[in-house]
Amino acid sequence: MSKITIALESAVATVIANTPCEGQRPTARQRADTDRAFAQILKLIAPRIRHFIRQYGLGGHWDDAEQACAIGVHRAIQGYDPARAQFTTFVNWQIRGELQGLRFRLMTDQRPSAKKVDAATVSLHATMRGAEGEETSLEAMIEDESAVALTEAAAADYLAEAAMHSLIDSYIAHLRVTAINQLKRKPRPRPAGPGIDPEELIRLDQRLTRNRQIVETRIFELAGPDDLLDEAGITKERIRQIAKRAAKTISEISETEPRFELMEHYRRPATPQRRPALAAPADPHLLELALANASVLAEPSSSVRH
Repeated sequence: MSKITIALESAVATVIANTPCEGQRPTARQRADTDRAFAQILKLIAPRIRHFIRQYGLGGHWDDAEQACAIGVHRAIQGYDPARAQFTTFVNWQIRGELQGLRFRLMTDQRPSAKKVDAATVSLHATMRGAEGEETSLEAMIEDESAVALTEAAAADYLAEAAMHSLIDSYIAHLRVTAINQLKRKPRPRPAGPGIDPEELIRLDQRLTRNRQIVETRIFELAGPDDLLDEAGITKERIRQIAKRAAKTISEISETEPRFELMEHYRRPATPQRRPALAAPADPHLLELALANASVLAEPSSSVRH
């Protein structure tokens, strides 16, 4: 690091160290040390402040621009995180943001796109009146407090659904390989010649499509069982048998394939219970529900003869 960077880090550390805890008033010694360190910071970055003021065309408003830069330095110290970047980099963006806002307030928006529609730029820090007449900033009024939670929930749903479909694809691929190997070993009459009968491949694809629908319905609950019965034309007992074998195979795939190792975290003990007919669920614990159902279906049942 350069000498200026080291000096900036030291001065910022002094300001942070002399900042009192919330609810406490600073002592006279703390105020004096903070003022000296802040003045040292402004002196160290004075050349870049002058450069940014000229760059943003605010030479005619020099005093206002210097005050805006001082505010930017103050905000940079408040939000500074040494783990993310050095202060010499962090403070640049704060100063540029304050100067950009000052230029918009003093000179309106000079961008061609804004001129076409007579757009007016409003600072997010501008004071406004809230719903109950209290003074608040525009930034506070438009802040969505539930945005992070909603984003994380949507991301969890998306990742769970992608992992679920990937697991089903692996199961269907396993069935296809097993069935093709059986067809290759199946004896053929001589006139038919070597290879697999295309009609058998068509029937295999139809059977795999049906099995996928059963897995999605009975294990992952992506559709209503009644709809599946109407389309496939098979009995409930046959569907139960296919789902039971599929649950066992899927459980083995999730345990053996490295890409499904994280699914072990979602396993939990479960007791058999009647499943309601659900539409496509949007639940962050989709995999947890699916693997719990798979574990239940994979357990041997004494009430059914095999």
